[in-house]
Amino acid sequence: MYAKVLITIAIVFGLLSCSSNNRIYLLDANLSQFENIYDYGTATYENGELVLSSTENWFFTTKREYSDFVFEAEVLLPDVQEYSNSGIIFRAQTQQQDNGMVAVGYQAEVDPSARKWSGGFYDQGRRQWLHPLHDTRSHPDEKFVENYIPEWSEELANAYRHLEWNKYRIECKGDEIKIFVNGILTTHVIDNTDSQGLVGLQHHGSKKLIETGETDNIIKFRNVYITELD
Repeated sequence: MYAKVLITIAIVFGLLSCSSNNRIYLLDANLSQFENIYDYGTATYENGELVLSSTENWFFTTKREYSDFVFEAEVLLPDVQEYSNSGIIFRAQTQQQDNGMVAVGYQAEVDPSARKWSGGFYDQGRRQWLHPLHDTRSHPDEKFVENYIPEWSEELANAYRHLEWNKYRIECKGDEIKIFVNGILTTHVIDNTDSQGLVGLQHHGSKKLIETGETDNIIKFRNVYITELD
């Protein structure tokens, strides 16, 4: 019995050690893990933070693709009057469109608006809102197999805290996808559209930047990690 307990403990610690060894910090001064596939958008590394600004909707994406993983990051949105929004695209695909290269795919929403859909599941450039459902902009198909949290409750709506650093965690294992905001599970679905792709951090664009060349509509990310799963 004692030997079995020791073996179990060894296995658990081995898995934890493996997970820890696979956990990669994605930010550095040269932002060497990322690239800009768009014709616009600016990313800088300042005091351990990724600082994003853009004139249009934009994702700053990783250079390599990931399949099964745990992604972790903290995000801070600004206190501005104009529209401000962000998100994390994952298992993303690239498409050449008339206006240039773009990323499409799964997205964990960062939504400071009155509807409070942060932590929701959006399909950028394709089926749009999959969880929660939008009256006119939701187009789930046969690849969206299951939603284990169909109701968007008050707890989910209030998981995000505006003007504070918010911790996001995205878990992808096979067709199963989970999104957590500040430790609260906001999305748990089965979807088999994409099995791997890029990860990208979003700035939704600034009208003020277009009009004046300056903006305080800045999105910040910090403590950005990814752990690949076997």
